[in-house]
Amino acid sequence: MKRIELFGCPMDIATMQETVRVIGDRIEAQQFTQHVVVNVAKLVNMQTDSVLYSSVRACDIVNIDGMGVVWGARLLGHSVPERVAGVDLFERLLQLAAMRGLPVFLLGATEEVVGHTATVATMRHPGLLIAGYHHGYFWDDEETVVEKIRKSGARLLFVAITSPKKESFINRWQDRLGVDFVMGVGGTFDVVAGKVRRAPQWMQRNGLEWAYRVAQEPRRMWKRYFVTNNRFALMLLRARFESTFKRLEDEH
Repeated sequence: MKRIELFGCPMDIATMQETVRVIGDRIEAQQFTQHVVVNVAKLVNMQTDSVLYSSVRACDIVNIDGMGVVWGARLLGHSVPERVAGVDLFERLLQLAAMRGLPVFLLGATEEVVGHTATVATMRHPGLLIAGYHHGYFWDDEETVVEKIRKSGARLLFVAITSPKKESFINRWQDRLGVDFVMGVGGTFDVVAGKVRRAPQWMQRNGLEWAYRVAQEPRRMWKRYFVTNNRFALMLLRARFESTFKRLEDEH
């Protein structure tokens, strides 16, 4: 996959199909792979959060999630075919795991949500092996949870914990987890379990998924999206201006 860099963040330019194929090949070769998706909020927060910045840069595959980042990359001259949404990739990888008999471990969210996610996942993907699951509130006993994952025999680990805790946990324990693939999935378990609804397709296509989330949880989401979206717009304007200025300088 072709890799670009945008505001200090590496990004792999790939379609959903290409991403699933590469991940499948790496798992088959038992080549440890850490995966992350980047949206506007994560890209903006990376500028000031050194732990998040280092963690994202250390990932083997970085997909672009969120139309805002797709449009921003295109505006700055990069050819991006499509977004690879984390929740959609999660479903595609569950399908892959079911087809190949690869055990999966789910980590994060509340006990009720992660348990329901496991149930829904096995219903949607017949043959899927759920090696185990655990809620995301275990910070007083991380080592026990890590041992549970290792002993489960899981090949794929999906982590639904907020950033940067998620990235710190993966980096701290990746050598002890015993899995071939680990992916941070944000609020995906809430979506799969039916606790949070996804935006309609037309809103997803037009980059308005953030507005749908704000409408669902205005108190929690309004400030987050308002601040990060505006900061990202300023970052793009500055980068566009610098690019134009440099081009004019080179011409003269």
